[in-house]
Amino acid sequence: MYLCSWKALLQTDTIPQTIRMNVSFQTVAVYLILFVLFHTPSIHAWTFLPSILASRSSHSRHRNGISPLFSSSPLTKHMIEFSKYEGLGNDFILIDNRSETQPSLTPQQAIQLCNRNFGIGADGVIFALAPPSSEYDFTMRIFNSDGSEPEMCGNGIRCFAAFLRDKGETSKASLEVSTKAGKIIPIFNTDGTITVDMGSPILEGPRIPTTLTPNADQNSIVEQTLLCNNKEFKVTCVSMGNPHCVIFVQDLQKDIDFVNDGPALEKHTVFPAKTNVEFVQVLSDRHLKMKVWERGAGPTLACGTGACTFIYIYLFI
Repeated sequence: MYLCSWKALLQTDTIPQTIRMNVSFQTVAVYLILFVLFHTPSIHAWTFLPSILASRSSHSRHRNGISPLFSSSPLTKHMIEFSKYEGLGNDFILIDNRSETQPSLTPQQAIQLCNRNFGIGADGVIFALAPPSSEYDFTMRIFNSDGSEPEMCGNGIRCFAAFLRDKGETSKASLEVSTKAGKIIPIFNTDGTITVDMGSPILEGPRIPTTLTPNADQNSIVEQTLLCNNKEFKVTCVSMGNPHCVIFVQDLQKDIDFVNDGPALEKHTVFPAKTNVEFVQVLSDRHLKMKVWERGAGPTLACGTGACTFIYIYLFI
């Protein structure tokens, strides 16, 4: 684990509109102080059981920092505190809004912060918010790097739980978190790992949602033919609180045009809420290889709900 404190101050003669950090500044002075406090090895792996996703890394790596946000008023700016966490390379900016019921940033501001060239850089921004009722401990909301808001995120929820643990929320062995996919319960294990009950998969096509015609038991879509980019794909659709389209291929390098097929499938009209896309190659009975195109984020290094989805399909469908 890397724990770093860092601050950045940007000075410019022309302050752009709200967090327009992707323009050329006339004068920019950046002061960066980076303190590496300690480093311990971390293990990056997932342990899967039906309806259970377990993290074998407490939170991998994270950084704390302060970032400038610019308002539309000339020469006006304010600072936000943030932490940066990653799980299996799926990285997030964490914002502590525990005293608030709504995110402190807009989707457009999240887009700019997630920019890897002119912002902090991340797959999304996660907000720790006050609970909606006494039934919950906290609320988690996410803005993807394109500004869209997903229902849930597997790697995101474990980073969220680790963030709260690092903030001192250690009085309970588990947390009851309100998400747009319903209640999610991360559990703090005694060995420092975090286990997340991801719930049961949703197989019924209309609930995923997809307009593809069901062709299997439980009104599900299994190896259904889908025409996209003038190709035929055999797709299996499942929801883990967010929609997934899984395609098994013989060779990930030869059988798909990832940068074109991924976004085309994500935004296909048969997925009214868009979809995450997983291309999967079976290397052996115990070794599957996945390339994921995440809804709202594009190519990412890992996807927790995606891992649950394609392993469930491989084992049970």
